[in-house]
Amino acid sequence: MKVNQQIKTEMNEDAKAQREAFLSAIAAELPPIVFRNWRKWRDVLPMSPRTVANEDSLGVGPKEFVYIGRVKGYPKAAFIDYLRARMRFTESKEAVQ
Repeated sequence: MKVNQQIKTEMNEDAKAQREAFLSAIAAELPPIVFRNWRKWRDVLPMSPRTVANEDSLGVGPKEFVYIGRVKGYPKAAFIDYLRARMRFTESKEAVQ
């Protein structure tokens, strides 16, 4: 039982390191405020701006936001925290067998 827990802990640590590497690469490409109508959104981010808008309306989107005119945007730090909460990794099929 302890070995399985140790393996899960190691996998969680590996997944956390991998997640942070992905997030730092994304953060390097983001502007200080990520607006929903940002032209490079689909080039840099792995989801649609409408998905973020829908989750925002449900109260599970980024915690901070800014309006400039009628366009809603999210500060980079809040948006990265939102992506961190949504990101997950699965085990490879080889590790399970």
